Amino acid sequence: MTDTIINTAPPALTGRALSTGWTVRAAGGKLPQPFAARLEAAIPAEVPGVVHLDLLRAGIIPDPYLDDNESLLAWIGLVDWTYETVFDLTALELVAHSRHDLVFDGLDTVATVLLNGATVAEVANQHRSYRIDVRRHLQVGANVLTVAFRSPVRAADTQSVVLGARPRPYPSPFNSIRKSACSFGWDWGISTTTSGVWRAVRLESWSGVRLAEARVVATPEGTGGRVDAAVRIERDDTDPFPASVSLDAAGVRADITIPAEADQGTLTVALDKVDLWWPTGHGAQPLYDVTVSLGEDVARRRVGFRTLHWNTAPDASGTPFELVVNDRPIYVKGVNWIPDDAFPSRIDRARYAQRLEQAKAANLNLIRVWGGGIYETDDFYDLCDELGLLTWQDFLFACAAYSEEEPLRGEVEAEARENVARIAHHASLALFTGNNENLWGYEDWNWKALLDGKTWGAYYYYELFPAVIGALAPQVPYAPGSPFSPGGQHPADELHGTTHLWEQWNRLDWATYRDHRPRFVAEFGWQGPPAWTTLTQALSDDPMTPDSPGMIVHQKAIDGNAKLATGLVAHYRIPDDMENWHWAMQLNQANAVGTALSWFRSLAPYNAGAVVWQLNDCWPVTSWAAIDGYGREKPLLHAIRNAFASRVVTIQPSDGALRVVVGNDTDASWAGQLTITRRSYDGLVLETQMAVVDASPRSSVTVPVDLAAPVDASCELIVAELGGARGEWFFTDPRDSALPAQQTAVVVVPAAEGFDVTVVADGLVRDLTLLIDRVAPDARVDSGLVTLLPGESHTFRVTGVEELAATDVARPEVLRSGNQLVTTA
Repeated sequence: MTDTIINTAPPALTGRALSTGWTVRAAGGKLPQPFAARLEAAIPAEVPGVVHLDLLRAGIIPDPYLDDNESLLAWIGLVDWTYETVFDLTALELVAHSRHDLVFDGLDTVATVLLNGATVAEVANQHRSYRIDVRRHLQVGANVLTVAFRSPVRAADTQSVVLGARPRPYPSPFNSIRKSACSFGWDWGISTTTSGVWRAVRLESWSGVRLAEARVVATPEGTGGRVDAAVRIERDDTDPFPASVSLDAAGVRADITIPAEADQGTLTVALDKVDLWWPTGHGAQPLYDVTVSLGEDVARRRVGFRTLHWNTAPDASGTPFELVVNDRPIYVKGVNWIPDDAFPSRIDRARYAQRLEQAKAANLNLIRVWGGGIYETDDFYDLCDELGLLTWQDFLFACAAYSEEEPLRGEVEAEARENVARIAHHASLALFTGNNENLWGYEDWNWKALLDGKTWGAYYYYELFPAVIGALAPQVPYAPGSPFSPGGQHPADELHGTTHLWEQWNRLDWATYRDHRPRFVAEFGWQGPPAWTTLTQALSDDPMTPDSPGMIVHQKAIDGNAKLATGLVAHYRIPDDMENWHWAMQLNQANAVGTALSWFRSLAPYNAGAVVWQLNDCWPVTSWAAIDGYGREKPLLHAIRNAFASRVVTIQPSDGALRVVVGNDTDASWAGQLTITRRSYDGLVLETQMAVVDASPRSSVTVPVDLAAPVDASCELIVAELGGARGEWFFTDPRDSALPAQQTAVVVVPAAEGFDVTVVADGLVRDLTLLIDRVAPDARVDSGLVTLLPGESHTFRVTGVEELAATDVARPEVLRSGNQLVTTA
């Protein structure tokens, strides 16, 4: 008897990047002068990229981010653009493998793909990749690859007619095609309506079998852990043979053979000892290398071991939305994330790292990827794993009703399956959410009448997405929307699940945040202008005023400037000059969000977290962001950092009285003597209250304030101090107070990687902040919004500048405080 030997090792897989030699040309639509004359022939193109960037590099268009160039360049989205490149193949390369796949990681958006003149694909989804078998269309020698994009504006308009119009917040029917919603513009975003090969493209050649999907799950078990891998393979047209697949996790290996008649298998390895992964502020972030191998076809992952769920068990007060990691409740200190550039192909790993490190330095522990943007690249989620930043991933549906009919239905399922499988292994991934505000819109925004029986997306949120996650990533929690009430109450009911609070910005004063007792706030925010340097780099208005032409173009919110003014006037008078207006609006933004965060946190554990709208901007604009479109930190980021510090002391109103809340978000007890004083603005202590407090780990302690009412509310405050942490309560808004003129002295000394700037206050200084970009465009400062009593000092660390003098910092447009807005008004 002769044994049959089966060779289960597939031939090598080869990949060839197709990133060079591209051109782009206008292929349809009206080209306005003077652009038409410059586009009579094709121009060089970069892939990955989009046509706006190609036109910009060629000198054909000005920077879309500057002045009113947005409207000047609106024609680009109305034009069909054709990308083309040529690549050579030898006869040996053609016959070396039985399969040749053209792989696009991303196409933006509606396009026909041709190879050597033959149509090989019709595509219409920015949010997914495409793998196209092109072996019958390849030839020896030159091969011409063409991607003909249809105008996204015209494509969306056409599809909205086919599917039927559905409610949306803006004129463009962004909800009719699967393209980033904010590409059509938002209330903080430029309208770009891009076209292009926006992610990588390559030719992959293989024979026999390839690794099509590897879904990895890491689960702690006792002191050890288990890694499971679900594998799907694809076979070519040759006779199938058994395929050997291996799983290696931290040096422990398992192997299986997938029979010739099958295309799926599972592998498991057990590790005797693993260290748990924790969100930042709660522990370390150990990650373990995992590989799934099919011959030379290897999928690599990094995983962390942790348990995670959201507690939504009803209680006496309603329904919590409490994150629990490794059996520990985690107070969520979150922020919403939008695409960090209106042209996302420009965002590389270094850019992600800078932004996410800024978030971590601001004491944040969760990033919510908003549903009107994109599924971010692997670099984003990898960095969140490494930094301990939890991620909350919306499916890409925002503020609109969506058709459930074809062709949208099939595209939605394809993108959901691909992206769930792609990112579900990440330790940082804490939640998938079906949409942003669509459940709320259906209930409260007159959608039911406007839809008149048409579908609006419910199938996706309540059926499709749960099914996809159940099949591909059952370990990842899911919520049908944000806001959402787990018990079936109104989706924005603040007593149940998550809520969004926007009435403060739209109609009410920010002090009314304290009228709410939400279980979890997934969105709220306040506007403010970008850094002064960002404004002056992006705008050439002369004079620049709050309502000058460029400022209005870079203010996208409806009645945005009017809301800024209305929201300021209760606290400060509205300055007449531009520089003080700019500072006042930045300060008011910071005070609004800081007040809200301190209030929400004081309600913990009843309130289980808050997610600020928003961390970042995609271009230079007046918006809700804490980091502006050129990456500069606004005072708002200091407010977030202060409110989310691991240990805080705040003073909060309660039933007509005041209370001190000591918040301890550390693993150690925080005990000591709490000192509460009523003081005059000149520093004189008028009354003192002492209390011994002991805040256990991850808890808070409340102490009622037992002090007399102020004799003169305009010049008195309460100060509460414990172990170096302090909170203040002012009895009046600054505009009605007796804040003195800012009197400070400045000392600057060199320090590691920068300079220490010590500011000494001769009198009370409220919300002292360095607008350090006024000294050097790339400079950064580590702290801000510091209130100093007479004689006190604070040291700021300034980086990103090679020289710094005290006279630079002491300039009144650099060394800022609320005092300046009271004494100069």
